[in-house]
Amino acid sequence: MKIIFSEEFFTSYAIEPAADPGRLDHAYKLLKGKYEFVKPSPCEERDILLVHVPSLIYFTRTDEVLYNTAKLAAGAAILASQYAIAGEMAFALCRPPGHHASEDFQWGYCYFNNIAIAVQKLIMEGKIKKALIIDFDLHFGDGTAKIFKDNPQVEYFHIPGRTPETVYENLSSFLKSRSCDLVAVSAGFDRHEHDWGGMLPTAAYHELGKMLGNFARDKCQGRLFSVLEGGYNRIALGESIKAFLEGLEDKD
Repeated sequence: MKIIFSEEFFTSYAIEPAADPGRLDHAYKLLKGKYEFVKPSPCEERDILLVHVPSLIYFTRTDEVLYNTAKLAAGAAILASQYAIAGEMAFALCRPPGHHASEDFQWGYCYFNNIAIAVQKLIMEGKIKKALIIDFDLHFGDGTAKIFKDNPQVEYFHIPGRTPETVYENLSSFLKSRSCDLVAVSAGFDRHEHDWGGMLPTAAYHELGKMLGNFARDKCQGRLFSVLEGGYNRIALGESIKAFLEGLEDKD
């Protein structure tokens, strides 16, 4: 397991919950030393243009700090996907998040759709033919869904449910008949019982990781990468990320 991270992600690039000072500190502390950290490079503009219109780049570029951090987050997702294709799972501990950013619109603290950029890049390079994007954030990733709504090579699924049992059941039901070359996970932790959603205990993220990790090992040689989306209680966020990653490695 690789953790894709740059200390530039500690930067408060905006005044909003996803950019709060200290948001990633606890996660960093829990993961550092347990996993290998790899520093990403910013993505190229041509990568952003795989899923976004040029005007979105021009608008974001008016704020240099925000623009550079957003490019680095997309670069982190790309690097995580490259590790996944090579057979090693990876988690992009990055911000800003991305799953609300659509082709021509930004909202919900999202500027470029990190996971969509990474998946589309793999498709364009001929490295995969079919991807599943699984999203367990509190909020539906409308940007990701819109970007891929007419693309038969990508299936997006936001897991519904307000209790651990219904979340597991809904994910299991969805995965039962699916196959793919790659699993990409929009990993948002704001459904946690001590976060905005008030629904899931930390242990639920271990179980989600276990389910997704075993599915990926069974269906696509373990090709799975994850990208951080929401999660705003810094203690719960760190503990939930750790539980999720341990679950991914928990083989049946």
